[in-house]
Amino acid sequence: MSHPHQLMTTEEVAERLGVKIPTLYAYVSRGQLTSIRNADGKGSLFARADVEAFEASRKRTTTPTIQTAITLIKDGQLYYRGRDAVVLATTEEFEAVSALLWTGDYDSAPFPINRDMLHLAHRATEPLPHSARLTDRLRVTVAAVAAADPLRFDTSPAAVVATGRQLMSTMVHALPLRAAPPGKPMPLVEALWYRLTPESPTTASLRALSAALVLLADHDIAASTLTARIAASTRAHPYAVVSAGLAALDGPLHGAASALAYPMLADAMIDPVATISHRLRAAPSSGAVAGFGHPLYPGGDPRATALFALLKGPAVETAEQLAATMRTRSGVLPNIDLALAALTLSYGMPADAGEAIFAVARTAGWLAHALEEYADRPLRYRPSGRYAGESPT
Repeated sequence: MSHPHQLMTTEEVAERLGVKIPTLYAYVSRGQLTSIRNADGKGSLFARADVEAFEASRKRTTTPTIQTAITLIKDGQLYYRGRDAVVLATTEEFEAVSALLWTGDYDSAPFPINRDMLHLAHRATEPLPHSARLTDRLRVTVAAVAAADPLRFDTSPAAVVATGRQLMSTMVHALPLRAAPPGKPMPLVEALWYRLTPESPTTASLRALSAALVLLADHDIAASTLTARIAASTRAHPYAVVSAGLAALDGPLHGAASALAYPMLADAMIDPVATISHRLRAAPSSGAVAGFGHPLYPGGDPRATALFALLKGPAVETAEQLAATMRTRSGVLPNIDLALAALTLSYGMPADAGEAIFAVARTAGWLAHALEEYADRPLRYRPSGRYAGESPT
């Protein structure tokens, strides 16, 4: 209970700020907060307005705890809006899971193709060299179609969902074809298939690719997701949010990790023991091997287990042999990057296909997190740096 004249006691202020009383006195000694002596000479009082101003300044200059209702990682399992992601990977289409992430409800309506946007994306990506990665093309596509959308700054929930459906469809359909698709409407996973491999799709192969997209759609506050949320907190439009996520995803320790596991798995199909030995020697300080270990899943990555269960063939058998060797020697278990490498190798996809699958899938998650940020206070992220340079002269 506050005192007359809008004054608060030391105990009340400490409780409100969530700090101990000595910390509160430290704020006073630094001149960050002003106190007045109580009339009885015992303790201090604080003006409520000063406390509220100080509290607001702390929120502006610190990184807030992110409360999200999208993804939960608990007891070695992954959940989207309370649903087991492994179950969703084999029971729901990617479009429906995307809608679940965005709105909390399933909606398997197909993602529409905007012919004008698609034509623009083709024109923008056509000059890129043959060596350009698939994710390079995705980044150019997002930037190009953003510039052509005059309503891109509409961040209302319905607009963001509509933009997301159209953008993700354009991202996939703008990629170069590797095989001629049938002339009929098809789900996003099938459209992506024809842009990743010349092999004809089967029910099993499309199920595996769909599962990979679902399993990679979100993963709590990963590096790219945090980047996307920071962009959304500035009220950047959805295209810019996706561009921010794609930028962070480009690192070899994040979305591009499967591209490192791919050549390792290909080499291991010839000599698995020598391959592991070479990779361990190449990273002696950490002992890290691409495709193995995850700090959030000490008991094993459930996404990898789920995806491996949908695959078969030499690449999968080799991956299982590598996993057995690593488990025996160091107790490290495979992660989703190894499973993604096995998927892409099994179906004749290029080394960068895993990164493209990751990028398309995670776009759904970035937009879901953007929707949460748009509904929250803007500019929430402002960490303070600890200066370690030369003293001012």
